[in-house]
Amino acid sequence: MSSRESSEAARVQFGRHAPAEHVIVHLSDTHLLAGGAALGGRYDVEANLAATLAAVERTGVRPDALVFTGDLTDLGEPDAYRRLRDAVEPVAERLGAPIVWVAGNHDERPAMRAGLMDAAGPGGRDDAPLTGVWDLRGLRLVALDSTVPGWHHGQIDPDQLAWLDEVLAEPAPHGTILALHHPPLPSHIPFFDILELREQDAFADVIRGTDVRGILAGHLHYSTSGTFAGVPVSVASATCYTMNLQRPAAAVNGMDAGQAFQLVHVYDDVITHAVVPVVEAPTGDYFSAEWTARMAALSPQERLEAFSRKR
Repeated sequence: MSSRESSEAARVQFGRHAPAEHVIVHLSDTHLLAGGAALGGRYDVEANLAATLAAVERTGVRPDALVFTGDLTDLGEPDAYRRLRDAVEPVAERLGAPIVWVAGNHDERPAMRAGLMDAAGPGGRDDAPLTGVWDLRGLRLVALDSTVPGWHHGQIDPDQLAWLDEVLAEPAPHGTILALHHPPLPSHIPFFDILELREQDAFADVIRGTDVRGILAGHLHYSTSGTFAGVPVSVASATCYTMNLQRPAAAVNGMDAGQAFQLVHVYDDVITHAVVPVVEAPTGDYFSAEWTARMAALSPQERLEAFSRKR
């Protein structure tokens, strides 16, 4: 079967929802270091990122964007940003997708701006918050900067909130998704709540009642979700290392396992966030592009008879 035929079959509406109009790949917390050094002397963050990007390509998706929600480097080193860019840009080019870089508390604004964005800050201020707006075929993506220079906790400053208020004043055709590093959610892990996003009420006041349909975040190194000001929030796990949640909350620490990214499917009336583990393992081979094409060729009732009826 050709890739074109496989793609056409995948676009057939099998259930109540038509195929998603937009797909975003959501990754987070790469924590690269200069010279390809291991993080903490134990985590091969470059190899883990390479494995994650390979897994992204294996999905076969052609995403509207690759969104990295912060802590792109561990120390804000220029060489680390260069290495990150060298790793990600070829993949993005093959996928035909823009890259959205979001600042995290381990990043440094001037080095990130110089290393990833090829642009000076507003008014020549390279230490200004790193924000941006992308029009993804009618879906608006807004990157916020929740970093506080010199600190690891998060906050969105008043000037940035005023800017966001102006951006959201006019709804986008397919709504808006916000991306930031610090999630506006509680964590059951004590040290993450110390490093939480502060002044959340002011943030909630700006987005409540707008066309914001979802918030993407990172920071926690584990996948979780919740709601904030009535808006769904989805936190992507890390590519570098993740949190071993099999421990009591006060004893949670990192482990070199469980890395994942998320596929964000945006439908007309709902957004889903699928967690994709970065692991290669033996799988069954019953379902395939050919099987999907056979189902696509049947009527809805014939599909039920062929696949739903118990034998």
